[in-house]
Amino acid sequence: MIYLDHNATTAILPEVLEAMMPYFTSEWGNPSSSYKFGSKLKSVIAIAREHVAELIGAHPLEIIFTSCATESNNSAIHAALRAHPARRHIVTSAVEHSSVLNYCMALETEGYSVTYLPVDRDGLLKLADVEEAITDETAVVSLMWANNETGVLFPVKHIGEICRSRGIPYHCDAVQAAGKVPIDVKGFPVDYLALTGHKIHAPKGIGALYVRRKALMSPFVYGGHQERSLRGGTENVPLIVGLGKGAELARKHLPDYEKTVRPLRDTFEEDILTSIPNAELNGDKEQRLSNTTSLTFHGIESEALLILLDHEGVCASSGSACLADSDDPSHVIKAMKPEGLAARQSIRFSLSRETTELDVRSAATAVTNSVAQLRLGLSAACVN
Repeated sequence: MIYLDHNATTAILPEVLEAMMPYFTSEWGNPSSSYKFGSKLKSVIAIAREHVAELIGAHPLEIIFTSCATESNNSAIHAALRAHPARRHIVTSAVEHSSVLNYCMALETEGYSVTYLPVDRDGLLKLADVEEAITDETAVVSLMWANNETGVLFPVKHIGEICRSRGIPYHCDAVQAAGKVPIDVKGFPVDYLALTGHKIHAPKGIGALYVRRKALMSPFVYGGHQERSLRGGTENVPLIVGLGKGAELARKHLPDYEKTVRPLRDTFEEDILTSIPNAELNGDKEQRLSNTTSLTFHGIESEALLILLDHEGVCASSGSACLADSDDPSHVIKAMKPEGLAARQSIRFSLSRETTELDVRSAATAVTNSVAQLRLGLSAACVN
């Protein structure tokens, strides 16, 4: 198997699994217990919180553990709206993850108005559009750091500065950026920032939300006094430990991430774009994550190509894994290229530091052969 879908999920590293195992077996107590067998796990959670905070330059008390990135994103928007109940307007973009878009669409049914900012053909956002969209009624601006399908980077610092100057909370979905680009929230005027474990070689089912100390926060999940009464529910100690270890390793390897991954991604792209006619890169060539490439193969349905690649042992996707069961074309590519059929003819490939040169060379060959096979079949069908 050649796995090139790391933006969908990543394998748990052996060091992460090793760190988690005691809390599945011998150390299985409830951290909220008054006796030592359970309560001693509070210090374990505190250490994991420190590692997550260090990955993004935050203070540990600014980190809240959640079940996933979807909960983190929903919680941040919810908190901003609760903090400003008289304001009924949200600013986001047309290319956000479904955990933001679908929540915003649900809020529209409750009387909120939402501005979905456009992007250009390269997936880039215009800061002037952000400025213009904000009104006196705006309660929150929710714009991602890195796009999950194209890897295109938004100008987070400038967006935050605009929001800060207008007194508007800024929520950033940094799920794809964490562990791939340097993040230091002390230098970025962001109020809420979402992370998740399974994008950084930690387990699924665990996420985190950064909340700046001066930002208002109200619970999205009510229950006990866990997470300083900001997120109810018994702490999932093994997964929290896993997220902490994953964050620690991501921070350790971050200085070498780009110079390790980018050359492999560029090799893969060059092999494909020089071998396959009518193949086109989606997204800005420079302003994107070093591990991500989205390509349109004109005249080829993405689902047909994915089936052939699966037979060749190559794992890729046509967009977000959260929308894999939908028949709808990629909303990201559609927003970038509304004309034509690119949204139904695009494939995302995403690498990690575990990817090898043999992986990308073999995958490029498989893609080239599969596209040729599909085009030959289409030609034969046209002749008949």
